[in-house]
Amino acid sequence: MQGVNADTQRAPRLSGLAVPGGILAAVAGAFAYVGTVDPNQPGHYPVCPLYQITGLYCPGCGGLRSAHAFIHGDFLAALQDNAMAVVGYLGFAVLWTVWVVRAARGRPLRLGLGPVHLWTLGTLLLVFTVVRNLPFGGWLHP
Repeated sequence: MQGVNADTQRAPRLSGLAVPGGILAAVAGAFAYVGTVDPNQPGHYPVCPLYQITGLYCPGCGGLRSAHAFIHGDFLAALQDNAMAVVGYLGFAVLWTVWVVRAARGRPLRLGLGPVHLWTLGTLLLVFTVVRNLPFGGWLHP
């Protein structure tokens, strides 16, 4: 009976890994595509509409070039292309790892993000966007 009980306990834990595994597969596929199809070559990806219309960099501008450089191990170029994207890649890796560990233990992922956290994140993105478009923020241009 103990073998059956252990198997029934293991099954929900393994099924709890399906969603994080699917998310990892999707992200790995996207990174593999960007790593293969160079965004530095014109014609592979559309131009940012905000940049095309206004000449201003949005918080995502340079994100594909950053991902391409990151995949190829050129971390300084990745930071130069979009520093916030690199922070996002690393944040995703940490969050995904915590998610997998909790799922393997049969526990749900609880983020507990409140309004203060969300406003702080939004403010950081806004400041990043404004600074990268000012003359002294040229080091943040993609």
